[in-house]
Amino acid sequence: MNQLDALKQFTTVVADTGDFKQLAQFQPQDATTNPSLILKAVQKPEYAPLLKDTVAAWRGRALDEVMDRLLVRFGCEILGTIPGRVSTEVDARLSFDTSATVSRAERIIELYQAEGLHIDRVLIKVAATWEGIEAARRLEARGIHTNLTLLFSMAQAIACGQAKVQLISPFVGRIYDWHKKHAGAAWDEAARAGANDPGVQSVTQIYNYYKHFGIATEVMGASFRNVGQITALAGCDLLTIAPDLLAQLAQTEAPLVRALDANAARKMEIAAVQYDEAGFRYALNEDAMATEKLAEGIRAFAVDAIQLEKLILAA
Repeated sequence: MNQLDALKQFTTVVADTGDFKQLAQFQPQDATTNPSLILKAVQKPEYAPLLKDTVAAWRGRALDEVMDRLLVRFGCEILGTIPGRVSTEVDARLSFDTSATVSRAERIIELYQAEGLHIDRVLIKVAATWEGIEAARRLEARGIHTNLTLLFSMAQAIACGQAKVQLISPFVGRIYDWHKKHAGAAWDEAARAGANDPGVQSVTQIYNYYKHFGIATEVMGASFRNVGQITALAGCDLLTIAPDLLAQLAQTEAPLVRALDANAARKMEIAAVQYDEAGFRYALNEDAMATEKLAEGIRAFAVDAIQLEKLILAA
């Protein structure tokens, strides 16, 4: 049995791509997209007609609406090839505006429903800022499920659990990147691999906290740099994996064992934490890595959203 099939025994495998023509070979349950992945896909020749058709159909509408319609078009194509859910992201430039995030999310859901898709097959991706988490709390109360992204800290995870969000996406690779960069010449790759990888440690801590306290929010490790980070999180609720790493797993026959275990987590001694807004902001501020990576992630997604808008205007 290859490692991809072995991983599927413990964990729901999710494809991290906008390139829906690649999906079938890996048979993922779910798929995730973001502005960067959609931007990458629409620049490929095979997706150019999809961009042109969407823009032509809605020319004259507000740019943000055409953008949402393009994201939903990709989402619908993806849902045609997978059995589960697709994650579609709210514009990162709204990351500090709760009401605007709620409105944009509701429109995205309405666009999917207009295509005949059930609300439960879509997760609205929102950055895990305080405002984003509050928007997700309101959306969940209305039956719209959310995926809280750009998540780098325990404080973000705990606040998301309190808000009863459907799913969180802690970013393994970007946590690893930060620690590696800050260690500089002192970084020891072998010593910080597998279970000792700082990104793996972060997701493991969040997973154990959620399972210990019976928090229903799903944990989906994201943003992987290597296969070792993935195999060290076998047993996590879900893992969203880029096609190149899915291919590596499918080509590897090495044995794979469960690394995370909900039953073991329930027996651990873990202190409960609660956050109000001030406490959350202070805890996030105390975490230099999470503060920097959250801000950097929002900026990068915003840049790619602007690039996507330029392609829409040029189509």
